[in-house]
Parts: sequence; structure tokens; C-alpha cells
Amino acid sequence: MALTGKLVSQIDIKSDGDVFHEIFRERPHHISGMSPDHIQNCDLHEGDWGKVGSVIYWDYTHELIFMIRLKIERTDGEKKVAKEIIEAIDEEQKSVTFKVIEGDLMKVYKTFKLRVHVDTNGEDNLVTWTLEYEKLHEDVPDPHTLMDFCLKVTKDIETHHLPPAPKPDHHHVDTIDSPCPP
Repeated sequence: MALTGKLVSQIDIKSDGDVFHEIFRERPHHISGMSPDHIQNCDLHEGDWGKVGSVIYWDYTHELIFMIRLKIERTDGEKKVAKEIIEAIDEEQKSVTFKVIEGDLMKVYKTFKLRVHVDTNGEDNLVTWTLEYEKLHEDVPDPHTLMDFCLKVTKDIETHHLPPAPKPDHHHVDTIDSPCPP
């Protein structure tokens, strides 16, 4: 089993792709209000929001499943932390790359990077998450549960930015003029 790997997943969103990119670029501290079941807090530890080299600290809830010496370990929705550095921001590509430098992921991964990229084309917006990693040992699984986590947060952000569905008007009744059966 290889120790290095890369997972890529894409998801369509109906909300504004430029706004989605802006949130991860310079307003990640707002995500906890959009996805409170997954992200509890995001603090700036060094630098400025939206600047390469800045350090961000996340409090999040994530289920992690891994195997150590043929024993499956599972953490059900435990509180986790991650300290990340903003490694790159590409305005043209609408992408932000984070490198994890401390926290729970570093217990099982030697290196871990997350890249979120948005393709915008009119009302069609495609979010691509790329996770690049190096495991500490071969018993560590590929981070599929973390990819699922990223996709859930994406959907939460999308839902937060969609207009509310119109409420049905219960006072209005449509009538259809049709002949009565004989």
C-alpha cells in the first residue's frame, strides 16, 4: 500500500461560485455559522485573512476510521483541531490551498494539504476538493471520511447562500372550469 496519495472530488453547487471562493479565501471564520455541525470555530493565529502565509486554527467535528495493527479504531464525531497555513491563493483559478501543520490529522499523516477550487460558468458552479497526503504508516486509510466531510461543508455553505424556498399560499385556490360528468 502506498503511503502517499491524492483524492479528488467534485460537487455542483447552485449558489454563487465567486462567493464560495471568497469565503474560503478571506472569510473562513464565517463557515462555522454556515456549517455548525461540522465546523465549530475558525480563528486567525498569524497574518491576515486572505493572505498567503497566514495561519488558521480550526475546531471541527469529524469521524475518522483507521486501522492500527489490524484493529479498527473509530472516532465518532469527536471534536478535532487543525492548524493550517494558507499556502496558495490563485484568483484566476479561484482556488485556495491549505497545508495542515498541527492537529489531529498529524497523528496519522506526515503531510496533509487541502485545495478547494471553484469553476464558475454562469449559474453552473463546480467545486473541486483535492486532498494530498502522506500517511505515517500503511495501516492508515486514505482520507475518504475527510473528503465526505469537505463535501458536506460545501453543501452546508451552498444551502446557507440559496434563497429560501417560497412558502405555499394556503389562501389561494385554483379552480378549473370543466364540464361535470353526466
